[in-house]
Amino acid sequence: MVSGLINANPVVHERKERSSRPCVNKILDSKIPSIHHVRDITDPEHPYSLEQLNVVTEDSIFVDDSKSYVKVTFTPTVQHCSMATVIGLSLRLKLLRCLPPRFKVDIQLAPGSHSTEAAVNKQLNDKERVAAAFENPHLVELVEKCLVSTEE
Repeated sequence: MVSGLINANPVVHERKERSSRPCVNKILDSKIPSIHHVRDITDPEHPYSLEQLNVVTEDSIFVDDSKSYVKVTFTPTVQHCSMATVIGLSLRLKLLRCLPPRFKVDIQLAPGSHSTEAAVNKQLNDKERVAAAFENPHLVELVEKCLVSTEE
């Protein structure tokens, strides 16, 4: 998808069957069609989903319906991934489009998974920084391309 790949040969995993996780299933059963869709977001550099690249797993999603809270922790395929912010913004936008507005969404890198983890986490969870990012037409276009497969 992007020229000059950071990880030209990523490990591609099989799609997994859903396990029965009450917190996730409760959200899905209450007609909130979001959590299972984040696995289908396409990687910005490859034609694979975040699940296929093990960037997002079912275990990396925490849902507390009673507190209207969702946390997604993701792991880039390489520690110096320049697309980590794009992946995080894609996750955030998908959840914001799918979840009711009452939900607070936190998107974070897995601890120790990225060389600039603190800076990326700060970018992804600061309202002003996220709003500024979504004012950049090139960045929005890139994020939208990641979401195409989940919103067709």
